[in-house]
Amino acid sequence: MANKKDYYEVLGVSQDASGDDIKKAYRKLAVRYHPDKNPNDPEAAEKFREATEAYEILKDDAKRKQYDQFGHAAFDGSSGGFGGGFGDGFSGMDLSDALKAFMGDFGGDSFLGDIFGSSYAGKRKKHGTVSRGKNVQIKLPLTLKEMHDGVVKIIKIRHKIECEQCGASGSKSGVYKNCPQCSGSGRSRKVVQSVFGQMVQETVCHRCAGTGKAVDDPCNACAGTGVVSGEDKIEVKIPAGVSEGNYITVEGKGDKGVNNGDSGDLVVIVIEKDDSIFTRHGIDLITEMEISFSEAALGCERMIETFSDKIKVKVSAGTQTGKVMKIAGRGMPILHNEKTKGDILIKIYVKTPENLSKEEKKLFEELQLLEQKPKSFFHKIMNLGQ
Repeated sequence: MANKKDYYEVLGVSQDASGDDIKKAYRKLAVRYHPDKNPNDPEAAEKFREATEAYEILKDDAKRKQYDQFGHAAFDGSSGGFGGGFGDGFSGMDLSDALKAFMGDFGGDSFLGDIFGSSYAGKRKKHGTVSRGKNVQIKLPLTLKEMHDGVVKIIKIRHKIECEQCGASGSKSGVYKNCPQCSGSGRSRKVVQSVFGQMVQETVCHRCAGTGKAVDDPCNACAGTGVVSGEDKIEVKIPAGVSEGNYITVEGKGDKGVNNGDSGDLVVIVIEKDDSIFTRHGIDLITEMEISFSEAALGCERMIETFSDKIKVKVSAGTQTGKVMKIAGRGMPILHNEKTKGDILIKIYVKTPENLSKEEKKLFEELQLLEQKPKSFFHKIMNLGQ
């Protein structure tokens, strides 16, 4: 972790850079250092890997927020980092991972044909993400107790699912033929003039969505796409110690891809609900306790309710407003390390009594007289040297 470069520095952008600026900076570096343009150049390959790792974090608002707050530690699995899907951090991204991520982000962009030529089509099909369905992103509000304990949630979502009538084939008969637009290649090519001269521009075939297949008898239910709108109930396991902005990736539970393509993922983003007792600060839980004048002067014992049990808290005599008491190890657990917990911090407030009864007023007047009495001869002698 100590040798990792700052992600903003890797991409050459400022910390307040927009998403578009980050994307432009990455594209520029990816084109310059891509292994296909720099064969047998390990230094270029490493720069490509570094840039891709940085982009995969900073392009995502949730990951970027975690990185800005915790740095590389947020995605370091050895230190309980958060990362995509909780624990699938980017600390171990190798060149193969970087190439796959690059293809997923820009594989369909026309600039790939301009830069790498038509030979790139074979590599794009090898990674097999052409007709993959879209990811579905939802927000999941959780109580502090659920975030403390961990919980299993059943989530109901509406998204693109497989057409049952045609079995996702898009055809009434289930018979395919080669797409007439791309002749079964799944790619469309044309020669264009660029600053580099004539280049072959290659994109995903719009007619078959890159599958290279077509049907003569489209299914009436899905209009030949193989997908329809529908609802799913999906079980999501939330680990103990999650924070707002963390997310869980449930693979293959997003939109179904057209023409029987792979399904995208379901991305569940954690949102923290307000709690009636505690406010969260990192792994610590903060609460307030109001005590009376007499309790502050004489001391008292109170019960405080935690997420697992009740704890007796002893307030010492002479406690002042603003004092913070700590109950060690009873706060929020660290993600992936439930045995390590933060603290509960209790801020004390001494309540000034209002609308005193005659008896109460008399008692306070007597107390006031006692407080106004001159100190004893002994106390005067003790204070002479001060």
